[in-house]
Amino acid sequence: MKPEARQLKEYARRRGELMKRIGRDGVAIIPGSREVVRARDTHYKFRQDSDFKYLSGFVEPDAILVMAPGRKSEGHAAEFVMFVRARDADMEIWHGRRAGPEGAVRDYGADEAFTVDEFAAELPRLLSGRKQVHYTMGEHAHLDATVAGCVREIREVSRRGAAAPTDIVALETSLHEMRLKKSAAELKLMARACAISAEAHCIAMRRTRPGVNEWQIGAEIEAHFAHNGMEPGYGSIVGGGDNACILHYVENNQALKDGDLLLIDAGGELDGYTADITRTFPVNGRYSKAQRAVYEIVLAANKAAIKTLKVGESVGKPHEVATRILTEGLVELGLLKGNPRDLIKAGKQRQFYMHGTGHWLGMDVHDVGRYKLDGAYRKFEAGMVMTVEPGLYIAPGSKGVDPKYWGIGIRIEDDVVVTDQGPRVLTGGVPKDVDQIEKLMSG
Repeated sequence: MKPEARQLKEYARRRGELMKRIGRDGVAIIPGSREVVRARDTHYKFRQDSDFKYLSGFVEPDAILVMAPGRKSEGHAAEFVMFVRARDADMEIWHGRRAGPEGAVRDYGADEAFTVDEFAAELPRLLSGRKQVHYTMGEHAHLDATVAGCVREIREVSRRGAAAPTDIVALETSLHEMRLKKSAAELKLMARACAISAEAHCIAMRRTRPGVNEWQIGAEIEAHFAHNGMEPGYGSIVGGGDNACILHYVENNQALKDGDLLLIDAGGELDGYTADITRTFPVNGRYSKAQRAVYEIVLAANKAAIKTLKVGESVGKPHEVATRILTEGLVELGLLKGNPRDLIKAGKQRQFYMHGTGHWLGMDVHDVGRYKLDGAYRKFEAGMVMTVEPGLYIAPGSKGVDPKYWGIGIRIEDDVVVTDQGPRVLTGGVPKDVDQIEKLMSG
């Protein structure tokens, strides 16, 4: 699908910002994704590299972007150059339409476009006169040798007076800082993805009952994504009983049992932006006393951590607050013994809480952007989006733990935007308070 005019304007704005960041002495090379073989002559469904889509909206495989700031003012025709697959009538019958170089210019705003086979021949003139090449070595092995060889070639020529690049700089230094803070257009997409994903979780709660299989509930969720023009943003986790104690459980193939909890971690992706929601609820519609006791601790940690997502606050604060509340709760339940502060210092809570409290969210479920600058946690800024997902996981047979808690795995995850007015939860469309969940399931 070709981008709309408003989308093209947004992509152009992003490219302009990136070119400002790399400066007129730099040139950026951004490869797109390649197709990945699933088995023999079949492939996994193609998904474009997030950096590439962020800058162009182009969703065909094997493409390359080159951005050379200031070339137009130097008398050249192009600053934004695309290398794409050539048109091929036979291949398009089998695998779908291609834009070709002409379409890259006409429909995607490229100043100039070539076939991808021409990349090696055209690259030297695009790099000539530049001091820095912004390209991430090691992530695109099929191009690394071409880029490095071109730089060496220009350096050889530079001995006779031509300017040549002196550095190859990791592109994410500039680009990923841009992606970290979302624009109004991005936040609108994310809000929609979160709203639809929240609806899917509500459907799952209504459909869940003893005897239903995990994969059936997963199918209900992903069907709702599909009905709304979305697809899963990552592999859905649908874990009943002690499967919830496996953080990245993906089998999703066990029958749900009366008296167990069901943990669902699933989010839909809309036009490249994903939601990431986790809810944990009783298979039979009612939390047991032990389940509710653990759940309320996790819920308190979730709510308190969300409040810390404020402009100027440390990015490490949500985890600090959540860990303290979870550890205090573990002591109250008798699962840990001692002073909570000392237990945290010794890492004892990690027996039951072994992951971070949140991560950046955007085009990737674990989105790009640094958490620390110069060795210290950075401060939250408006436009950043983070998940808040504390949990407690009490594995079966845990030593020193009352058996009534064995097999209880609970995580509660919301997606939150940092704004100048405070944190804004995007995933409030699915309940997380015990009474609200039980009411929804009883209906």
